[in-house]
Amino acid sequence: MQGQCWWITGASSGIGAALARALAARGARLILSGRNVAALDAVARDCGAGTMILPFEATDYAAIPRLVEQAWDWGGRIDGLVNNAGISQRSLAIETDFAVYERIVAVDLLAPIALTQALLPRMVGAGGGQIVAISSVAGIAGVPLRSAYSAAKHGLIGYHDSVRAENAHLGLKVLVVAPGSVATNVSRNALNADGSVRGTSDDAIDNGLSPDFAASEILAAVDAGTRELVVAGGMETAIAALRRSDPDALFDQMNAMVRAGYAQQMKATSAK
Repeated sequence: MQGQCWWITGASSGIGAALARALAARGARLILSGRNVAALDAVARDCGAGTMILPFEATDYAAIPRLVEQAWDWGGRIDGLVNNAGISQRSLAIETDFAVYERIVAVDLLAPIALTQALLPRMVGAGGGQIVAISSVAGIAGVPLRSAYSAAKHGLIGYHDSVRAENAHLGLKVLVVAPGSVATNVSRNALNADGSVRGTSDDAIDNGLSPDFAASEILAAVDAGTRELVVAGGMETAIAALRRSDPDALFDQMNAMVRAGYAQQMKATSAK
């Protein structure tokens, strides 16, 4: 990846920041995007020279063509795009305002589609490149308290699978990543039923895989030409596998979690 130019959204923390550091260590030039300029600056300092900060609001779709032109001009081309920005949810569907669905689908699905659509003709015209889409185990299996998140992340997989099918012969590689619990701010930044920010994390996330480990697995998959990668452990790996091998068993297992009080446990965590 020496000398390649990679554009990472959601680069201010978590998996995005870890990928930025790992790519910089391999000699890549970087374009880092997100909303938190101070956090992006901190990641850029870790990555060293050859790093550009390009902050923007993910749902400012009208600005995307200009940003793509700016990024392309700076890099000379874009060799890799990481669609990583997103927000999650912790609420039962029956209690969740429709505005939460609008917000999460806009950020987690429509925003990466808008960016990819604007960049895709340039990448294909330049001979291809690599797209990495960060979905979720919740994008493979619908799990409780994440109906909006699951909907968006399922859509992210479907969109990128189609892009791969249409452009693989033109030199475009697409890797879809489905992380499980990774020790990031995803739970703390998740939306409640009324759209407010949850503000607290939970044990599964806090005890999850490290972002640096996830980044190393992702780059190893890029090296290998892998097209889908589950980065998870234990039960979460089993959930992804069961969705394809025995979906009825998984549906029963997910409902059993709710009947056993999973939603109440998560609400108690939020109240602390």
